Amino acid sequence: MAEATLSINSRNYGSWSLRGFLLCKMAGIDFTTEMVGGDDASSRAELLLLSPSFLVPCLTHDGIKVWDTIAIAGYLNELKPEAKLWPEDRGARAFCRSIVGEMHSGFSNLRSALPMNLRAHYPGFKVWAGVQADIDRVVTIWRECLSSYGGPYLFGAGLTVADAMYAPVCTRFITYDIKLDSDCAAYCAAIMALPAMKEWIEAAKTEPEEVEELDVEF
Repeated sequence: MAEATLSINSRNYGSWSLRGFLLCKMAGIDFTTEMVGGDDASSRAELLLLSPSFLVPCLTHDGIKVWDTIAIAGYLNELKPEAKLWPEDRGARAFCRSIVGEMHSGFSNLRSALPMNLRAHYPGFKVWAGVQADIDRVVTIWRECLSSYGGPYLFGAGLTVADAMYAPVCTRFITYDIKLDSDCAAYCAAIMALPAMKEWIEAAKTEPEEVEELDVEF
């Protein structure tokens, strides 16, 4: 029997659910995923950016429930310190926490204009000025990390919480055909090649539910 359960709302659209899944994989815990029904009002509100809080994913372990992705990251770090979800160096760890917090609380234009949709692809998608500023900021963060820590991931050879937080952005850049420089494109490719990402995306392809509001023709 798995030691933990991760409740998610959608593999195709659920960027926060993907983050929670990747964190559990990075930590190396034994867990199963449990889908929250598409008719759940709070889950749907999160997907449509109508909710101010993130109640999914929710990790249940040892009788304890933890929701919100940063809270899950903190819990998993305490549970599995050997997984090194945060960089060991104090300066790198501070920078990692800063960019994780930035993703958690910011980039509202990116979220609304480029919603995660793993089954869709929009070649030549028109990016407006509001979202371009968010894209430029993400690219700046990635370039600084890759230059400072050498890649292939944001803080070097090992995956961290930052990679889990920015992984859904990689999928958005692919879905909406966002042009990237070679270093950022290589980072996206490295994230998309992760076995956990491949597992998630394959499952998303078979997911029956569609959220009409997120499947409109852009």
